Amino acid sequence: MNPTPTPAPQAAGSPLTQPLAGPLAVEQSTVPRQMTAPPDERYTPDSAATGGATADPLDHPDPLRAAETAGAENLLRCWVRETGQPGPDGSTLRIPLPASGTALLVPVLYWSATGCHRFGPPVLEGAPEGARPADAVTIAALLGREADRDEGADMVARVADSVRRTAGFIAERRRAPHAPADADLFLTAEQSLLFGHPLHPTPKSREGLSDAESRLYSPESHGSFPLNWMAVDRSVLATDSAWTDQGRPVAATELLISHAEGLRLPDNTAPIPLHPWQARELAHRPEVAVLLDAGLLHDLGPHGGRWHPTSSVRTVHRPGAEIMLKLSLGVRITNSRRENLRKELHRGVEVHRLLRSGLATQWHAVHPGFDIVRDPAWLAVDGPDGEPVQGLDVMLRHNPFGPHDDAVCIAALTAPRPTPGRTDMRSRLAEIVHSLAAVTGRTMGAVAIEWFLRYLDRVVRPVLWLDGHAGVALEAHQQNTLVLLGPGGWPVGGRYRDNQGYYFRESHRAALEHRLPGIGSVSDTFVSDAVTDERFAYYLGINNVFGLIGAFGAQHLADERVLVAAFRRFLGSAAALGSPLPARLLEEPQLRCKANLLTRMHGLDELVGPVDTQSVYVTIANPLCA
Repeated sequence: MNPTPTPAPQAAGSPLTQPLAGPLAVEQSTVPRQMTAPPDERYTPDSAATGGATADPLDHPDPLRAAETAGAENLLRCWVRETGQPGPDGSTLRIPLPASGTALLVPVLYWSATGCHRFGPPVLEGAPEGARPADAVTIAALLGREADRDEGADMVARVADSVRRTAGFIAERRRAPHAPADADLFLTAEQSLLFGHPLHPTPKSREGLSDAESRLYSPESHGSFPLNWMAVDRSVLATDSAWTDQGRPVAATELLISHAEGLRLPDNTAPIPLHPWQARELAHRPEVAVLLDAGLLHDLGPHGGRWHPTSSVRTVHRPGAEIMLKLSLGVRITNSRRENLRKELHRGVEVHRLLRSGLATQWHAVHPGFDIVRDPAWLAVDGPDGEPVQGLDVMLRHNPFGPHDDAVCIAALTAPRPTPGRTDMRSRLAEIVHSLAAVTGRTMGAVAIEWFLRYLDRVVRPVLWLDGHAGVALEAHQQNTLVLLGPGGWPVGGRYRDNQGYYFRESHRAALEHRLPGIGSVSDTFVSDAVTDERFAYYLGINNVFGLIGAFGAQHLADERVLVAAFRRFLGSAAALGSPLPARLLEEPQLRCKANLLTRMHGLDELVGPVDTQSVYVTIANPLCA
């Protein structure tokens, strides 16, 4: 069953397999050099294997030391960006801490034009020679005091949790770097993200999971588990489906039963799969106990084969299955408890119907290599009062990836991870650039620029088209954006996934209503153009593209300023797509940027409340205008 035709990626033999010329080409000689030394004069991944003095601290043989490095760097990168900290004068960055009467002295290994800095172990100013560097927990406590927030203690605890879990993931992956035998390419990529978001203070904190549960339920530890099934009386069942099989409507219950492998249901009930952790937690909620006592809900326990957590932890995948399942999981991951909201369930189906209204046909005619991973069906439970019972729900996501589809989210592509046969960490992106340079005989810088230009054309341009032509902006950050890799690792297409991350522009309300009458009435997806512009610039511009540029630079694969110039030229050509984003990125000297550290310090849950107040945003300098 397939809810919609999936456009095939453009063939590897397309014109983009040759170096680009014309308006997207960039002459390196016309771009200023980085303020840091070029790659061949600094650390290279091979130096770690030889024990050189410039070895990357992320490659430290002690997993806890490596995790501490990652945790400290994340906090420092966040603080520098979110407070407007001036750059270093020389090789050391001084971060004043007036509330504590001291300062942090931070060695600068790499200073990034886009904020993806690399730092050595920081020390407190005035500390005696030979004193131990400040660890991530100490840094979190010091920065929390500067911010003067009541949630500082909670953040310190979550930083400690994130570092400890990261250390465990590194140790386990070093022992067993290979993917499980039954993993397809998609799952292998999804389970490769060990460090998480490089500009988040607690990227691997999972408050509520024990160590044993973490090993079982985490993608980083190659976890897998059977689902816990509930039978729900149809009188309290809430569901919707736009799934079709060759034109025949398919109910969500039908899809689930086909994947429940002989599950026996009581009469007049429907199946709902739950994450096993969620099922145990729900048993303690009064509103669920009422349903169980009334015989409207039956706990059938674990059943069926094993499912694998993807990079979001709560979305699970089974190689070869036609569906993925986005489950509710009341664990606080990054800044939010990850339980589905009813409006998000509606939104996934609504976007699928919108695309089927003819919009996808228009989109794919000009961008056949890009699509949205569809969320066309869901099941949930309403209480006796008709109100949604939160946590008892599942979104059914279409799985468009076959065993040979190499689809990688940008976060996983750019993140360092242990590699079989090597003693250092190297990202998938670095492996691709090194390999292509060796095969083609070109420099790493030339290959990196070519790769980046293809990415802009195959992934970023289609997202801008959708905004310009339909008024639908995507929350296309690095974890939600997948690049399809062709022969050699060149980008040939892309996918977007997330039933939360859509912004319907108010200025396009009439046109969208004409396409799909009633759109937005229950999904709460229309957003003012001002907020849409701010969020779209952050997610696609800062998080996605600037983050990718920073990864190229910080991993010494290319000069960031060359890539910034390439992005600037691309945006000039993309202005004709109708989206206001290219002009905003080219013309605004300052941009609004999500502040993950300050959002955490304010104790905000990013899934709660109006979209314009869910997170803290700050103003940063625009690298394109520097």
